[in-house]
Amino acid sequence: MLGFLQRPVVVTADINLNVVALTAVGLLSRLWQLSYPRAVVFDEVYYGQYISFYMKRIFFLDGSGPPFGHMLLALGGYLGGFDGNFLWNRIGAEYSTNVPVWSLRLLPALAGALSVPMAYQIVWELGFSHCAAVGAALLILIENSLITQSRLMLLESVLIFFNLLAVLSYLKFSNSQKHRPFSPSWWFWLMLTGVACSCAVSTKYVGVFTYLLVLGVAAAHAWHLIGDQTLSNVHVLCHLLARAVALLVVPVLGYLLFFYVHLLLLCRSGPHDQIMSSAFQASLEGGLARITQGQPLEVAYGSQVTLKNVFGQPVPCWLHSHQSTYPMIYENGRGSSHQQQVTCYPFKDVNNWWIVKDPGRHQLVVNNPPRPVRHGDIVQLVHGMTTRLLNTHDVAAPLSPHSQEVSCYIDHNVSMPAQNLWRLDIVNRESDTDVWKTILSEVRFVHVNTSAILKLSGAPLPDWGFRQLEVVGEKLSRGYHGSTVWNVEEHRYGRKKQLAAATGSSLTWCLLGSGPATLPRLPGQEQKERELELRSPAQMDASRNLSFMARFSELQWRMLTVRSDDSEHKYSSTPLDWVTLDTSIAYWLHPRTSAQIHLLGNIVIWASASLATLVYALLFVWYLLRRRRRVCDLPEDCWLRWALAGALCAGGWAVNYVPFFLMEKTLFLYHYLPALAFQILLLPVVLEHVSGRLCRSQLQRSCFGALVVAWFASACHVSNTLRPLTYGDRSLSPSELKALRWKDSWDILIRKY
Repeated sequence: MLGFLQRPVVVTADINLNVVALTAVGLLSRLWQLSYPRAVVFDEVYYGQYISFYMKRIFFLDGSGPPFGHMLLALGGYLGGFDGNFLWNRIGAEYSTNVPVWSLRLLPALAGALSVPMAYQIVWELGFSHCAAVGAALLILIENSLITQSRLMLLESVLIFFNLLAVLSYLKFSNSQKHRPFSPSWWFWLMLTGVACSCAVSTKYVGVFTYLLVLGVAAAHAWHLIGDQTLSNVHVLCHLLARAVALLVVPVLGYLLFFYVHLLLLCRSGPHDQIMSSAFQASLEGGLARITQGQPLEVAYGSQVTLKNVFGQPVPCWLHSHQSTYPMIYENGRGSSHQQQVTCYPFKDVNNWWIVKDPGRHQLVVNNPPRPVRHGDIVQLVHGMTTRLLNTHDVAAPLSPHSQEVSCYIDHNVSMPAQNLWRLDIVNRESDTDVWKTILSEVRFVHVNTSAILKLSGAPLPDWGFRQLEVVGEKLSRGYHGSTVWNVEEHRYGRKKQLAAATGSSLTWCLLGSGPATLPRLPGQEQKERELELRSPAQMDASRNLSFMARFSELQWRMLTVRSDDSEHKYSSTPLDWVTLDTSIAYWLHPRTSAQIHLLGNIVIWASASLATLVYALLFVWYLLRRRRRVCDLPEDCWLRWALAGALCAGGWAVNYVPFFLMEKTLFLYHYLPALAFQILLLPVVLEHVSGRLCRSQLQRSCFGALVVAWFASACHVSNTLRPLTYGDRSLSPSELKALRWKDSWDILIRKY
């Protein structure tokens, strides 16, 4: 029974020295003098801000992509002991001693280094020779643009790593399928494919293109699997379920997990809070949560509230009024009601406060116990500082003539009666008896007389409206839209009696809707007391913790819809510029010497990769047409290998390149790098195919091999020539700089002749 103790335990392992050697040189090329330059390089100025937010656990919103890549960069800062204290305000700024530059750049560099052996393994798993696999890895190794991008605090190298990992994992899974389905290694590679796809999408949204590519190839393989008559129906169903779980469920769960960690870490209020809803802001420490702490949950008659527009476009703002009136005649000749302006104001202000009043009663304080306001109730909104009632009528709005003007009613003794009754419509109610809740309830105010809905048009008013945003009554409701929805942000129960004591008999008539709808103005002292009451903190408490899914949904929506800066940039380019390498980016210039770093590709590799893609497309169409004519130039296994290589490599290039033609955003050369990585993988595949299938004689193969060696030597020479611009570790003389501007000289020569 214990016989195994009498023999030594022996573990054997197959070690591919090619992979070990490629990993070593990859690490050397990416980690060499990684902390140089010790200055902010190009987009490090943006990613560094997010790292500081993570270190301080301050919430931020980045519309450029999901949080996983940012968290990886922040992990490097955490491992290096970074405290987040650095002012990321200028490209080229010298890093202070508390910034662990090497640690911050480590993970992107590791991702770039590990992409080298992964390129080898992908080509090998596709069924091509070790020579082709080594060639693919070496091309990834010496490509200057990939080296530059992976040595900085940027995310392209991380995205490329997960793209390649997803493809490699799927290939290993597919090859395991042929020999040992449902084995531990089969499950491992299948699940790793889903995890890698999730990481790619969670690093940058463009990672979804590679994910869809893998899904497409997996769907094609599953379709062939369904037609395999050697498998029982149960086996086919198990295969399909396993793929669905690994390639659909796992990526979704991974994506949610990264957001969960992101929101768990960023628990404090920050500079990006205001773009989020009041409920989201209240879930963060400090900021609005500090202001709203102790607020009553249920809005009651007599409640004092501020109303924030849910849409938040063009900027977050609150329903607002002030003593100024609409001009009698607008510049275009149209007339107005000349009543008190109602606007949406993008700053917190005492004039944002309103009192919720019961139209059938004259009191403006909360009863004891409070009477909550429910869905469908009729209310009046009294402006807290001017005590005038929110009103709309059949008068054209100042900037939106097809909508109604919204005002606070002033009785000018003209035939324009008050119309100040509003029906409360709780949009996110669970039942028709729901109570209006602070922060949580999203409500619409429907005008009783005209059925118009209180809406933020978003148009900035002229100088007479202090450039505040226009609020209108929208007659034609076009369904739910955030511009018509409001929520209570700040809330307190009104307890003071000044208003009721100051009004007299005329107030009774106006509150019942039968007389003047303007409450008497408060004397100066009582006005000050009213302002003090509106600024004072509340005394009650209510929990408003949002669920994770509610916070995730809102954050995801804001990330997808936030407006990015689409202005032209000095180094912006078009997708057509990328293929011809007709652009570059000056990442960093030494302030005292001529040392500099440029994102610049190896022209030999870029041109050869583009040519190889064209050759592959032509050969694929040729073979396909001949197979249609029952002429098989390639054996079936070679054809399947050739087609799969094209689907993953040429397809990977296409799906990561073509969509940029449809994107309306500022584009840069580095957006092409994920597509370039797939294109480079295709290059040795095409070379091996030409050598093995199209070169008929040994002499032709020898000549072609000599050409390939010469070509690779030229690629290495160009890579070494561009090395000073890749690493930026030595100064360049004027003659050396001029020699590196080969393309400028070539363009001048072409224009001259």
